[in-house]
Amino acid sequence: MVGGKINLQNKICHYNYTMITEYTKSDVSNILYVINDAALKYKGVIPNDCWHEPYMSEQELINEFTDSVHIFGYNRNNKLIGVMGIQKLKDVTLIRHAYTLTHYQGTGVGKSLLNYLLEINQNICLLVGTWRDATWAIQFYKKFGFKIHTKKQTIQLLKKYWKIPSNQIENSVVLEK
Repeated sequence: MVGGKINLQNKICHYNYTMITEYTKSDVSNILYVINDAALKYKGVIPNDCWHEPYMSEQELINEFTDSVHIFGYNRNNKLIGVMGIQKLKDVTLIRHAYTLTHYQGTGVGKSLLNYLLEINQNICLLVGTWRDATWAIQFYKKFGFKIHTKKQTIQLLKKYWKIPSNQIENSVVLEK
């Protein structure tokens, strides 16, 4: 199938499957370029002790692949412009590393990637963690029916499913669909 139409919560979403493909460790440099460009939006928003450059290192991304994170990318004109990953665990699937190049943010890239991941992960509990002050990200997921957890639930879920430092746990939220 070249193009697709899916109905999510009474919204018809169109996307071209050929634009979205799974990436591997051999694509680390392209994936990092997207992540580190897009993450610049967090600078000055998240706590200073949580910000670092690059936002994600090559070794961190390689470790994610080793931990069974699958990264999907959105291509436009043979250029990777957005990424979004999933990590299937025992009883949930985590959405990981959702980023779109700064120049392409707001053009439907994230929407297409999330619709694709929702389509291939139907009837599964999906969790996504993001920075509490990244209000744009929280609103994005809420548009797709994700519900935000309480602070207490968030801390429990982050400790159970993510490997992140305590200062990141204190400054994050978890949403579920």
